[in-house]
Amino acid sequence: MSQEFSFIEVGGQRARALLSGDGEPVVVLHGWGGRIESMTPVIRCLSTSFRVIGLDLPGFGESPAPRGVWGTDEYAAFVLSVMGSLGVERAHFVGHSFGAKTALCLSAAHPETIAKMVLQGSSGLRSAPSLSVRAKRMTARVARPIGKAGPMGRRLKRALYARIASSDYENAGALREIFVKVVNEDVTEILPLVQSPTLLVWGTDDDAVPVAHGKTMEKLIPDAGLVLFEGAGHFAYLDEPNRFCQITRHFFGASVT
Repeated sequence: MSQEFSFIEVGGQRARALLSGDGEPVVVLHGWGGRIESMTPVIRCLSTSFRVIGLDLPGFGESPAPRGVWGTDEYAAFVLSVMGSLGVERAHFVGHSFGAKTALCLSAAHPETIAKMVLQGSSGLRSAPSLSVRAKRMTARVARPIGKAGPMGRRLKRALYARIASSDYENAGALREIFVKVVNEDVTEILPLVQSPTLLVWGTDDDAVPVAHGKTMEKLIPDAGLVLFEGAGHFAYLDEPNRFCQITRHFFGASVT
């Protein structure tokens, strides 16, 4: 089984890619904050039967950050351009969280490019704000005028924001504006446009994207099924790698090893 890391450049944007295996192409997309290596069990599993294309999405892993404030549509367009540069017209997709959302956007906009999708813990739906979120928003509104009250006020404002910010937001660095844009998107309206047969995989203990989102996606995507991993969390594919591997291989039509 051949395996090769390389950099691909399309439209002036570079990204690190892992090309592995032979056969029908499968594009593997990591979640927010991830990189190719975070999808290693999936890539290893599929590379024995498929041509796997793993990407460090721009701004993650070893891929430079994008120029400008990208949303998920821009990430999807970039993935499509990478496929074109590799001579891939149509592929299966495996995505986790933000990578799954990216695949959904690509499938809705260019249904001819995706054969089947396995999406684990997909982001993309917005929930009604919880009490704690509403409290954080109130704190943020209070912090804004405090920040105008000289050096001490600015220090207090930073301290307040540090207490209420999510870890993803705090760790976003140069991608902070992109993160804010991405988390405020909602894919509800495009889900009925997804034509690819879609297998949704969710951990019942996912505390990042609730199972209710998976059930909603199952209802709105015309050809979708939902598989629950009991006791698994947001990284269900890592919690139960062998089960995820077998289900994915079977769904894509490969022999189950």
